Amino acid sequence: MAENETAENGAAAQPQQQQQLQQPKMNVLAQYVRDLSFENILSQKGTTGEVQPDIQVEVNLDAKKRQLENQYEVALKLKITSKSKGTSDVLFLLEMDYAGVFHIENVPEDQLHPYLLIECPRMIFPFARRIVSDVTRDGGFPPLNLETIDFVSLYRNEIMRRQAAQQAQAKATPDA
Repeated sequence: MAENETAENGAAAQPQQQQQLQQPKMNVLAQYVRDLSFENILSQKGTTGEVQPDIQVEVNLDAKKRQLENQYEVALKLKITSKSKGTSDVLFLLEMDYAGVFHIENVPEDQLHPYLLIECPRMIFPFARRIVSDVTRDGGFPPLNLETIDFVSLYRNEIMRRQAAQQAQAKATPDA
């Protein structure tokens, strides 16, 4: 009976080991600021009393394959505009292109695109958030702590936008 348990446990352990070997693997090889711009427009124009900021954040993502096998570069592009609620005067403008280099294995080809544009930005976002906070603080404003970004929702919205644009283009193009 002990031999049967060992054989059963051994047989059960093999699929589990194979499953572990096939799990997606991601390593962050590097992270860096590709481009950063901060314009303190409020200081240039001068202050005119109490200012209540209205902050708008635009997020764009970009991913590309690198020359080395299983390596990809993913860029998180942020454009943050702070305007005065009362006058709509721009207080500051921050633009940052923050990138990460990733080594990714065991991700099926059909799942690679969403993986690159959801999981990779999720890994580097806390570091980009910290830079935004430091730059706004060092620029003379209270530190801006960005809220967590839902990269799944962002990805889905972009896919729907692209599909709608393709459908609009197909309707606009007459059949030949």
